[in-house]
Amino acid sequence: MSWESTAEYYRLANESVKARLGGLHSADLALVSVDFAPIEELQIAGAWEELGAMLAAEAQRLEQAGAGIVVLATNTMHKVAPAIETAIGIPLLHIADAAAAAAKAAGIRIVGLLGTAYTMEQEFYRDRLAANGLTVLIPDVDDRDLVHRVIFEELVRGIVRDDSRAAFEVIISRLVAAGAQGIVLGCTEIELLLDPDEPSQVPLFPTTRLHVEAAVNWALAE
Repeated sequence: MSWESTAEYYRLANESVKARLGGLHSADLALVSVDFAPIEELQIAGAWEELGAMLAAEAQRLEQAGAGIVVLATNTMHKVAPAIETAIGIPLLHIADAAAAAAKAAGIRIVGLLGTAYTMEQEFYRDRLAANGLTVLIPDVDDRDLVHRVIFEELVRGIVRDDSRAAFEVIISRLVAAGAQGIVLGCTEIELLLDPDEPSQVPLFPTTRLHVEAAVNWALAE
C-alpha cells in the first residue's frame, strides 16, 4: 500500500503496454493512491473489517471511473479481498492467483513465502496459494520478524540496504534447504530489494510484476 510499490505498478503497467502495442501507447488506467499511515495503524490494531470497508469504497470509486477490473496493489491487504469483491460489480484480480499461476507454469509445487508477518502467518494468503495446488513454506519466527521489520522500517520508506538484501538471501537459503523449489516475493515492496532477474538459488516469483502482467493480459484481451 506504500507509494513506493504503487509507483512500480504504474511504471510496469505502462512499460508492458508500450512493449506490446508499440508507438506512443501507454496504460489506460485509473489510480487511487491511499495514505498508508492510517492503514498501518489499523493493521496493527487488527481492524480488518474497517480496512475492508475503506478499500471497498476506493474500489467503488475506480468502478465509477470506468475501470473494468480492479488490481489491489498489495499482498497483505488481500486479506480483505472478499469485502472488496462484494462491493463491486467488476472482477478483482487476486495477486496470489497470479503468483500461483507463474509457479505452476514453471513446474514448481513447493514455494517459500516472504512477506509481511500478516501475509506469512495468517491463512488468507497461504490458503489461496494452497487452493491453487501449491505447498507453502514460511520462515521461522526470527526470520519472519526480520522480513517484516525490513519491509516496514526500510522498504516502504524507500530505504534499500545491502545488508538487508544479504539477510533475505540467507532466509531464502533456509527455505530452499527446507524443500522450497521457488520463492514467492509476497510483498510488493520486496522487489525493490530483490531483483528477480538476478541469479538466484531457485526461481523468484515477483508478485508485483506478475500481478501487473496478469492485469495487462486481461485488459488487452478485452
